[in-house]
Amino acid sequence: MKKTLIYLFPLVALLLLFACNKPVQVRSVETESIAIDATLDNIEDSDYIAVLAEKTALLDKELDVVIGYAPEDMCVRRPESNMVNWTADALLSKAKQYFDGRVDMSLVNIGGVRCDWKKGSITRRHIFELMPFNNELVVLTLRGEDLLELCQVMAEVGGEGVSGLRMQAEDKQLIAATIDGDNIVPEAYYTVATSDYLAGGKDKLTPLCQAVERWDSNRLIRDLYMEYATEQGQIVASVDGRMEVR
Repeated sequence: MKKTLIYLFPLVALLLLFACNKPVQVRSVETESIAIDATLDNIEDSDYIAVLAEKTALLDKELDVVIGYAPEDMCVRRPESNMVNWTADALLSKAKQYFDGRVDMSLVNIGGVRCDWKKGSITRRHIFELMPFNNELVVLTLRGEDLLELCQVMAEVGGEGVSGLRMQAEDKQLIAATIDGDNIVPEAYYTVATSDYLAGGKDKLTPLCQAVERWDSNRLIRDLYMEYATEQGQIVASVDGRMEVR
């Protein structure tokens, strides 16, 4: 009986507590609609705007530094153009500088070359517009048979940006492909400088996934373009028939 009372008293206390409290009821609701439009433009955080303006001015100063000069318009076109060739030449040159080994060719996707340049001074801003992505340089080792498969893919898509490689294709079929003037040997191995993005087989370039070795530079391709443009001074590349796709 004593144990029963011990358990009964808390239960009675809880019942009395809830019995003495009336349930809460919502009697009215008031709402207000605030339009998110031009009427809010006059609401400004002056401190924030001042700090932002200062940072923007510093950034503009850095981006507007001239690093080279283009004596002619640089255009992005398939299957080959001076801008696309310049990016591929730049990538091959910098890969040879940083990679401790032979680099046979470079590959850039034309879809990743994001703008044309007008004749005139080239600034850091131009490089950011050309390559707004944080893609990094990698060097892949491919079997010759996989490299030929890669060339066939490039024939089917209408061409990509290359340096060190020359190829001919017609009606989406590969006719010939050479490295330094020699036919690609299926049993041999070749090194390809490209981006970590394309190394994953993106933009239909799936043969790159067959790489037997991979070297990561941990360097942004945008920074490498910046270095190359600064070193060269003249932003020049010719259309030389390296990508003949008809």
